[in-house]
Formats: sequence, C-alpha cells, structure tokens
Amino acid sequence: MRSFLRINLILVLFSFLSSCSEAPVMNIPRPTIIPQPQEMSLYEGYFYLDVNTQIYSPPGNEIAVSMLQNYLKDHFQLNLQETSKSEADIIFELDPSIQGPAEHYGLNIMNEKILIRSADVDGSFWAVQSLIQLLPIPQKEERLEDDFNITIPSLQVVDFPEFHYRGMHLDVGRHFFPKEFIKEYIAHLSVLKMNYFHWHLTEDQGWRIEILQYPNLTKHAAYREETLIGHYNDTPQQFDGKRYGGFYSQEDIKEIVAFAQEHNVTIIPEIEMPGHAQAAISAYPELGCTGEQVPVATKWGVFENIYCPKEETFTFLKNVLTEVMELFPGEYIHIGGDEAPKAHWKACDHCQKLISDLGLKDEHELQSYFIKEIESFVNSKGKKIIGWDEILEGGLAPNATVMSWRGTQGAIEAAQEGHDVILTPTSHAYFDYYQAEYEDEPLAIGGFLPLEKVYSFNPIPEELSAAESQYVLGAQGNVWTEYMPTTDQVEYMAFPRMLAMSEVVWKGPSEDLESDYPNFLSRVESFLPRMDVLDINYANHLYDVSGEVVKRNDSIFYALNSPVPNQIIYYSKNKEEALSVYTEPVYIDSRTVLNGFVHKLDGSQGRQHTAQINYHNGITGTISLNVDPHPAYGEGGKDALINGISGSNTRYGDKEWLGFWGDDLEITIDLGEEMNISNVSTRFYNANGQWIYGPKKIEIALLKELDSSIENEYENVPRFLVNDKKFTTINSKYSQKLARYVKLKVQNFGTIPQGMQGAGNKAWTFIDEIIIE
Repeated sequence: MRSFLRINLILVLFSFLSSCSEAPVMNIPRPTIIPQPQEMSLYEGYFYLDVNTQIYSPPGNEIAVSMLQNYLKDHFQLNLQETSKSEADIIFELDPSIQGPAEHYGLNIMNEKILIRSADVDGSFWAVQSLIQLLPIPQKEERLEDDFNITIPSLQVVDFPEFHYRGMHLDVGRHFFPKEFIKEYIAHLSVLKMNYFHWHLTEDQGWRIEILQYPNLTKHAAYREETLIGHYNDTPQQFDGKRYGGFYSQEDIKEIVAFAQEHNVTIIPEIEMPGHAQAAISAYPELGCTGEQVPVATKWGVFENIYCPKEETFTFLKNVLTEVMELFPGEYIHIGGDEAPKAHWKACDHCQKLISDLGLKDEHELQSYFIKEIESFVNSKGKKIIGWDEILEGGLAPNATVMSWRGTQGAIEAAQEGHDVILTPTSHAYFDYYQAEYEDEPLAIGGFLPLEKVYSFNPIPEELSAAESQYVLGAQGNVWTEYMPTTDQVEYMAFPRMLAMSEVVWKGPSEDLESDYPNFLSRVESFLPRMDVLDINYANHLYDVSGEVVKRNDSIFYALNSPVPNQIIYYSKNKEEALSVYTEPVYIDSRTVLNGFVHKLDGSQGRQHTAQINYHNGITGTISLNVDPHPAYGEGGKDALINGISGSNTRYGDKEWLGFWGDDLEITIDLGEEMNISNVSTRFYNANGQWIYGPKKIEIALLKELDSSIENEYENVPRFLVNDKKFTTINSKYSQKLARYVKLKVQNFGTIPQGMQGAGNKAWTFIDEIIIE
C-alpha cells in the first residue's frame, strides 16, 4: 500500500508542478536536505529572494507561513510582506483533493516564483523546513541590504513521510534541563521533520512536572540529596553530596506546548507507573506497599519501591493524569510500564488478596490489571496510552500502543494482536550508548551504537506480514540522561544520530546501505555548518578512521576506512615505520600496532585510529556459535572473537565485546589444520549494576576431530581463573597439545538474585577475544 501511494502521489504532484518548470538539468551542484526528500529534480536558474519578495497563503496555514517569515527575519533581517495570490512571489496552495499520505507536499522553486502545494497544513510546514535548508547558511550578524538577495536553486521536490510517528525522546528525570533548552530541542526536531517529542517527566531520581493537587511532588520529590559521580559500576560508588533537582511549572509546560505547536511537534508526556516511582513514593509514602519513608533515589538503576495497586494509589494517579491531560493537547499519554520489580507486591497482603479476588495468575497479571485500570481512565478522557513493551506481560490493555525497546519481539507480538507499535529498540535507537570507540568519549551507560547502525535501522520487523506491518506507526530515538548532566552532553549524544533516525522514519529505511550511507554522510557534512550556527554541540566522527581485520586465503590484512568517501588516509605500521598513504589493506603476520588518520582538505588531521592486533593461532581460523549475539551488542559479529583485537578495558560498549542475554554459549573454532596449542585464554565482563555477570561455568576442549562424544575432552576447571571487579579471566595452559578444533561451553550466570539490580531477570554474558597460542 505504501508503495502504491508513493507512486500515485509522485505522479500527481510531479505532473502538476512540472508544468511550471524548465527542463531538468544535471550539471548543477545538488542541494542537500535532511531528511532526504522522496524525489528532487534540479533545473536551470535561481530564485532571488530579496526585500521586495511577497508571499501569499490561504487561511489556516498560519503556522507554516510564520515559520518562514520568522526564520527570514531572525537570520537575514528580511520581512516578507503578504499580498494577493496574483501578486505574490511565494505562493502556498492547500488542496485537500490531492490523494496520498498525510503530510505530503510539493515544492517548486522557479526563476520567478516559489510554489508550495499540499493537501494539509502539515505538508505546508514540512515544505517550509525543506525550503529553509535550501537557503544559504546564515552567518551571525548578517544583514540583508536593499541591493542584496538570497539565491535559491531552481528545483522541484515531491515529498512525504514513510511513517506517521517520527519521534525523539528526552529524559529529564535523571537530569533536569532548563525550559529554554527543551524549546531548542523541540526546534531541532522540527527542522528534521520529526513530529513527536516524548518527554520523560517522572523518575526514581526526580519528579519534574508541577501537579497543583499534590504540592509535595515539587517541594520534595523534585529534589534528591546527592548524585552518583562516575559510573554505577565503579567500586566504591562515589557521590557529590550536593542537593539537586528542579521542575517545570504548569506555566512552563503551557509555554513549551505552545512552542511545540508552532513547530508542528506534538508532545507526549510520560508519567511512569507502576515502577520508577520512588520519588513520588518518597513524597507520599502511602502510595507504596510498605508505607515506609524512602528517599528520592540518588543513583541509577531499577528500584523495588513501586506503586501499590490500591484505591488511594489509583485516585492519586488519576488526579495527576487529569492535570497532565489538561496541559498536553496531544492524543497520547505515555504511562511507562517498564522495569517494575514485583518483590513488594509478592510480600504485600493487599496485593496477594487482590490477585486472589480478581482470579489473576500472578503479579504480571496484576500489573496488567493496573495498566488496564489506568487505560480505561485515560480513554474516558478521550486520550490513548502508550507503554513500554513490558505492558504486554500478563495481557495487553485493549487500546494500548506498545513502544518496543528491549528488541523487536514486543512490537511483533503487539502488531500480530492488532495493536499499534512504535519501534525504539536498544540495538538502534538508544542514543545514550557510546557512538565511537575512543577511550576519551564522554562517560556513557554502555553499549555501542555508531551512526551507521542508526542509519541502517528498519522499523518494520521482517517477521511481520504486510497486513501486520501497517500497525507500525514509526520509530524514535531515546536519550536517557543518567550520564548527561549538561545540555552540551545531551547534544553530543543526540547529534548527528538524530539526523540518521530522521531519515529512517521520513525517507524510509535504506534499501542499499552501501550507496545510501555515503550519500547521507555527504549531506551530514554539508549540514555541520548549519548546526554550528545553531550552537549545537554535535559529535563529529565523520573524519575518524575505522578499521577491521580482513581474512583472504588464510592470510590476515587490516583494512582502514574513512566514513566520508574520497578522503586521504595516512598510516604507519609499528612505531618505527614512516607514514604511508593508504591504498589497500595492510598485510599482518605478527603482533602489530597500526595507526591511521585522515588528512583533511584544509590541511588538518582527523583523529588517530590505533589498532593493536594480537596475531595468534586462532586468527586465521573460522568460528561458529550456537546463538547469535544480541543485536544491541553484536556489532563486530562472531569473528570479533578471533580477530586479534581485544575489547576496551574500561567499557563493554564497543564492537569487540559480544553480549548474550541469558544464553548458554557453545563456541567452536576451526583452526584449519592441527596445531600445537599451549594456551587458551579469554575474559568476561563483570558489571553487575548493568546486569552483566561472569559465567557460571566454563569448559574448554581441544580436539583433533569434531565428534559428538567429546565430554571427556573438556577441561571443566581451567587452570587459571581470575575474578576481579571488572573481569573474569580464563587462562588455560597445556603441554603443547595437538588439536585442530577448540570448543568452549559457557554457561550463563542465570537469574539475577534478589537484592541486586535487575533481580529476577536473566543475566548478560559479555565475552572478549579468544586467544589461542
């Protein structure tokens, strides 16, 4: 259906607009727009925008016209006067009879006029955002003189979004950000044609929205006594000893909502329940199951203090939501639903009686009852709920939209049941993960999500049929702020990954990543000066060299690559060698340190990439696994375990560490021929605060032939096993044992015990390079 509408709309708008243009040409430098339009054709000539340019728009299109007028006034000191359609140089036309997806538009820039044609006001607004990107990048303090004009290339755009829901999220519970920054963030979304802002307003560490009926939420719950310094997994944990907090008054909220409406963005407020509620329970202890006073949380993680499903709790939440719904005019209210430990419910007499009285199976069904009670209330007010994918557990509320974050399975299940879904999996949408492998990257929660992986995202799971895929509303990027105390850090983590996500949800997922991604990067490169003018503290990794081990006919090479094509790369192999221009993969036959960097056109040097390659017996072999690594932690693929490169010593967020969630591993390495083996070693990451544990048991076998009956060949207890705060290291020595195959059995730690972060969930296993000597 999407393809049919795409073709039909392009034909309708293209035929109409083409009648106003000259023949297309190919020798004009192609302007850049992010997200990329569905269709764009260039023509000879230019439109000149100056002090005499006049504009016409029909009634009802005020937001789009105001956006254009304000932009030109703010950045070029140019005031566009409105006039009649016959006299205007820039003409807006609204024609509801145009068939096609919502929000579509046609933009035709001719030598004498600019015509913007759309079926709805949303389309007009997005056309203006495209037009603004075609203007010269404004210089600070630039002023338009009477004899000066702005040159815009003549072209034609036919455009519409692939997905209705195009969102970005921001967590202000862990760290609070001022009102003006929230408005800037919304404005950036609008530039990229993202139409939803998911605002995470309540957390264990702070309640951020004023509720008039419950003043303690802002007097008490909005502030914590201190904040964790460094990473959660640091031992011992350190705190700053400083009271921290803040909240948005209802007047602030109204101002931000009005600003969002002017930028064609709908705000979805999130009020977390039943979990992530410790701040609220700290203010009103009767909302919990124990009634005990608890502090507003001062560190990160998942806490057992969750709302108790009793009448006074529902009264509180319904009163809160009533005030929230009056402030936010959008159709959705996000009610969280994730990471709600059930320990207090299990020990609560009221909860256990409620389970019995309602004929429920367990605490998961009690959570479903909780969510359905809230959904019924929200629906009665003419709104819909969105919840994280845990709301599927125990039965999904009738009209709920599922936001799938733990992967795609939640989205698949919900869509197959006929529920709307929004994709935001950790594997492609968590912008709090590291985006580069340099050790000096800002501290982050973990994980590894480079720009290319965001761009490669397809929001429609392949398991869905064409009919089921219609329930996929779209996707969003998430910015969780445990490790982002400043607005600069938020911007650094969000940009340019937000640009990639905007293109995924507007243009649609790439069908040819090999050619599409370099094209995208070239447009990002052109977009950087625009972000400079906006004072966005973006992460610029466009000139970072990356590398990988390449195997060819039992030989090892190291290939260097620059994200932006056609860059000159210099490298040195081991410190004593002089710099060389990189032209082809570098031959490796021993332990090697290889450095490379981009020599940019302006004469400056990009960041240096250093690869330390440990050439061992396994590096030329082949490897097989019984299970694939988790999509969020499998960037390097299975070959990362025998490529001669070890993972980071300070974090598990890179492509060398492979993560497995709850799986027992069986790893088989074929050396290709029999070799004398004296040592097999590897290591596992320990970060219990992130649910990561060393394995329960490791077995290693050295074999001459693969055989089903090899149990007696396993070394059940490796001769050297070292546990420290960060790693479990395995070092198994042999007396020159002859073998072709190395097999490892790695038993997952199992279920995380009570009292630990993530209690009741499966533990993660993270494994590094397997070194065979």
